[in-house]
Parts: sequence; structure tokens; C-alpha cells
Amino acid sequence: MTHLSPAPPESAALPSLTIVPYSNPQARRLTQALHLEQLATYGFADDPDDTPEEQFHPPRGLFVIAHRKGVSVGCGGVRLLDANTAEIKRMYVAAAARGQGLGRHILEHLEHHAASCGASRILLETGARNHAALALYQRCGYVPVPSYAPGRNPDVNRAMHKDLPQEHACPPTRDAGATR
Repeated sequence: MTHLSPAPPESAALPSLTIVPYSNPQARRLTQALHLEQLATYGFADDPDDTPEEQFHPPRGLFVIAHRKGVSVGCGGVRLLDANTAEIKRMYVAAAARGQGLGRHILEHLEHHAASCGASRILLETGARNHAALALYQRCGYVPVPSYAPGRNPDVNRAMHKDLPQEHACPPTRDAGATR
């Protein structure tokens, strides 16, 4: 596991982020919790076990877990789709940890990784009923786009994108450099 560098004092309330393999037991627990929430909300969901782990292998991808007081409370991944485009996948924050800026914290690190890999555009997809996620993505500069995934129902899924300039507009709240 790779731990990201410590937070500066002003962001001490933010949890630590750890780079892990997608198959990590904590990552699996969080992605399964996301899956169960999606099933309860929509009646169906993509199975996280169908996502090949290698899509999140650095440097073309990354998967992180957020920890607060030793407990895994959130996760998210990013993968390069091509030389210029990245995709955010499996963003999730446990219910008890929501509303504290954790989703933005994870998103910023994933964006930073994508930009550092040369991506100039980032895509994501979220549920149409996930109002908190939609609001977060809009606050961070994402705009709606037509679905980029075949077979998606626009009444259920919302696709969004953001351009990532060299100095992207949603700067990390912490130093995003990884330490070992």
C-alpha cells in the first residue's frame, strides 16, 4: 500500500488516502457497499467484480481508500481511457462519513493523478437520483454530456465531463504526491 503524504495543518480533519489494489479487501468492502446502495436505489447496478483490477494499476490508473481513525470510509478510482481522457470510477463515501468534504477530497486526488498522467479531459457517470454526487461534481466543474457508455438509460445514469488544464481548476486540498 502507498500512503499519500500527510495533510497540511489546515486540512487536519480530512482523512488519509491510501493507494491500494482494486482487489484490496477494504476496497472490495466499499465497492460492494456502493453496489448494494445502487441496487436499493435503482433495482440494478453494475457489479464491481466485473471491473478488471488492472484498469486501476498505476500509472494508467489508481484506486484510493480514505481512512478516518483507522476505518475505511470512502474510495474511488481513475483510469485512463486513452492518452487524453480519464474516467472516474467507483466513487463512494460511507453514509456515516458523508457531508464532510470527503467526496471532494477523493475526487481532487483522482483528478490530480489523471492530469499528472497527461489527461486533458475526465469523464464520470453517476446515478440520476444521486443528488449529492451530482451537486459535488457540478461544484467541481463537471458538466453533463451524452452517455459515453453503450446501453445506458439517461433516466437512470448521468454522464459528466470536465476539462483538466495543466493547472486543473479543482486543486487538491492536500499534497497529492505519494510516499512509500
